[in-house]
Amino acid sequence: MAENWEPVEVTRAEGRGPVVLVCEHASRDFPQPWGDLGLSPEAAESHAAWDIGALDVSRALAALLDSPLVSACASRLVYDLNRPLEADDAIPVQSEIYEVPGNAGLSPQERALRHRALHDPFHDRLAEVLDSRQRDALVTIHSFTPVYRGKRREVELGFLYHEDSRMAEAALEVEQAKGSYRAALNEPYAASDGVTYTLRKHGEARGLPSLMIEIRNDLIDTEARARDMAVHLMPALAAAIAAVAEDRQAAE
Repeated sequence: MAENWEPVEVTRAEGRGPVVLVCEHASRDFPQPWGDLGLSPEAAESHAAWDIGALDVSRALAALLDSPLVSACASRLVYDLNRPLEADDAIPVQSEIYEVPGNAGLSPQERALRHRALHDPFHDRLAEVLDSRQRDALVTIHSFTPVYRGKRREVELGFLYHEDSRMAEAALEVEQAKGSYRAALNEPYAASDGVTYTLRKHGEARGLPSLMIEIRNDLIDTEARARDMAVHLMPALAAAIAAVAEDRQAAE
């Protein structure tokens, strides 16, 4: 492993905005000792390796909100930080149409090593950021491919939740009223697909409201488009934040 390589990056750690942002699939880097896992160049650059555009959207939102951003520094094919170790797709042998030779036949000890090297530092650092902030919400940013297993996805924006739906529903209401994109609740994935691990582990386990935003990656595949999407999402995020703030005030 490179001497100065770290599995997690925190941007705007001292930001005072109302949310903590997370981007678990930010990177397509393949650090040593794992290397490129035997992937073809096409696979290593594809959506299978990372969430295209998600980091650019996350960084733009962090700047707009003055909020901390915790992001990954290795491809999700080395270890998917939005999965527990016991999940088969935490270290996938195949991701959609792409085989991952370097993940085949791993022993339990080898899987546990990746978990310790990648998962634990990332989630420990996220916990530290949240520990320093008492009343924030948690927002994770993801992207998805327009065509999956040969099927075209019509949804363009998804607002997902684990059990607490307040932020997702408030954001969706604003987005659908604007009508700029085809938006839906718990699409193209839902908690039943195992995608809300971070929301559950760090949001709902702490009693923090949480939200996962999924963006179709052809809408954010350049830095300029990603910045535009971040600006576009601000009213929906503001509504989501306001919804949980009102609930807090009513409870007090």
